Parts: sequence; C-alpha cells; structure tokens
Amino acid sequence: MRTIKILFLGFFLFLSFVGRVSAQSCGSDLTCLNNLINQYQNEIKKLQGQANTLSNQIAQFNAQINLTQLKINQTEEKIALLGGRIDQLAVSLSNLNDAFSSRVVETYKIARFSDGLTFVITAGDIGEIFSRFHYLRKIQEGDRSLLLRLTNAQNTYKEEKTDQEKLQEELEGQQQVLGAQKTAKAQLLSVTKNDERRYQELLASARAELAAISAIIAGKGEETEVRRISEGERIASILTTGPNLYACSSGPHLHFEVVKDSAQQDPFNFLSGKSLIWDNVDPERNGTGGWQWPLSDPIRITQSFGHTSYSSRYAGGLHTGIDMTNTQNLEVKAVKPGTLYRGGIGCRGGTLQYVRVKQDDGYDTYYLHVNY
Repeated sequence: MRTIKILFLGFFLFLSFVGRVSAQSCGSDLTCLNNLINQYQNEIKKLQGQANTLSNQIAQFNAQINLTQLKINQTEEKIALLGGRIDQLAVSLSNLNDAFSSRVVETYKIARFSDGLTFVITAGDIGEIFSRFHYLRKIQEGDRSLLLRLTNAQNTYKEEKTDQEKLQEELEGQQQVLGAQKTAKAQLLSVTKNDERRYQELLASARAELAAISAIIAGKGEETEVRRISEGERIASILTTGPNLYACSSGPHLHFEVVKDSAQQDPFNFLSGKSLIWDNVDPERNGTGGWQWPLSDPIRITQSFGHTSYSSRYAGGLHTGIDMTNTQNLEVKAVKPGTLYRGGIGCRGGTLQYVRVKQDDGYDTYYLHVNY
C-alpha cells in the first residue's frame, strides 16, 4: 500500500509540475505569437483597403507569408507542448498499469484467505474480525480508486493523441499554403517583371474579363443559334492566334462556366473525377459529378473555381469558372446534349468569343476564349 500511495503522490505531483513548467516556459511564447498574428491580420485588412498597386500587392503577399509562417510556428509550439505531455502520460500510464496489476493480485489473495469461515476462525477475537474486515474494505476501495484514475489517464492519453494528429494535419495544410503564397508572389513578380505599368495592364484586363463574363451571363452577348448538338460533339477550339486572342485573356485557354437560373455554379460539382495536371498555386480539386470534360486528356488546370490567387490579386472577387488547356488537342467538346449558340462581346478593343450550350437538363454551359 505504501508503494501505491507513493506512486499516486508522485504521479500527481509530476502532473502539477508539468503544468507549471509548460505555463512558465511556453505560455509567453504562445501569447507573443498570438499577438503577432493579430497584428498581421490587422495589417492585411489595412492593405486591402488601400489603392491596388503592385507595391501594395507585394506588401499584401509579404504580410500573408509572414502571417502563415507565424501560424506554423504557433502550431509547431502546440505540437511540441502536447508531445511532451503525451510522453509523460505514457510513462505514468505504464506505472499505473503495473501498480494496478500488482494490487489486483494482492487483493485477490487477501480476499481468498480472509473469506467465510477461515476469516472468522483465524481471528483472535471479534475486534480482530472487524479489523480484518475494515482492512479488506479499505484495500478494495483503494483498488477501485486506482482503477478509476487509470481509466481517466487512459482517456486523457487518447484525447491528446487525437489532438496531436489533428494539429499535425493542420501544420501540413499551413505549410502547403505557405508554399503556394511564395509561389504566387514569385509568379506575380515574374509576370509583371516588377513593373507597375505591366501590373496595371493585367489588373485592367482581369477586371474587364470579369465584367464581360457577367454581361454574357446576363444575356448581353450577341448570340446566334447554330444547331442541336450531342454529348461529346466538337463545338469549338481553343483560340491561339488572331486579334481577339488577348481580348480580356492572358493567353490561349478555355474558360468553362456552368449556370443555372442565371446563377453561376461550381463546375467541379458536375464534371467527373479524372487525372488532372494542376498547374496553379491554389489547392487541388477534382470533379465529383458525372459530366464528361470539355477537353481531351491531358487537361491542365491553370485556374480553379472560387477565390483564387489570381482573382484575389486582379479581379478582386470570385473566379466563376475553371480555366484549362490542352496544348496537344485544342478541340472543345459539349459536356451534355442541347442547343448550341455562338456568341461574342466587346472586351478591351477586341471581341471575347464564346459558345453556349443550352442543355436539355436545364443548365447552360459557357465555353469562352474559343474559335468557331
């Protein structure tokens, strides 16, 4: 019993000491990290409200990169603290398991030889009988207490291991974000060659493209009905030459949109899953629906749907479609059967050419930057 009490006392003193050490040696670091994270978040909000210039955009990238790095440091610190506690809990669990196993054996022996008639005959008097009974009860109560503490320690260990795994996944995600942010900054500097005039040209082009797409969806494009088409039928090709190539376009690619009741949809929810070449800094995605893709393999995705690094830098909003290309096969195919329309709309001195398929299932699909 003295050994068990010493183990319990050591165990709880040990946990108390761990709590104090963690608070003293790591708490201030985490507080400092939290304060810096808040500062950078406020700085990013301030920068986003300022004029959209190349220097401001680079400053936003730098602030985002520093913010992500701070979050990585914060997560690593949490993992280190949690890892230390888990190691200590593992040792404590081992000691408690050994103690409990030993007590179960000892209690069984005492209960066996102090049971029934033997319990009474071997006692000297009635006082000794009650003493033995009282002693046995105390031992059993101690065993129950030990079992409860062992169970609680096991549950705590499992919970903290789960928390550690979640933090590790969070860390990996943050590291991917950091890599993407650094790549996006490098691409911006490469494309603009650190020239403000070039940046403003790209910004104006992206804003004009966004406005043109919105106008097309609103029915303001000049369209001509062509014919009924079937699923997989060739309806256009990616535009690669001519005066309209750079009419609100950064170069040869297909911009694919899905619209239902004038509301733009996420195309990934409709296109089928397949092997894609992910050629951009945004998180990788894939189709979850059953539609065939408008290009043949291999398909290279140059911009995803949603809030992308490109849309946040230039258009200032949502990228409402998927940008893709295939340099080996420029053929554009209908993803579903319906009625084909050819259209165009003015955009920065040229014409943004597109085709639309009014599908039999009630959706409209748009294929932009194409040649008829």
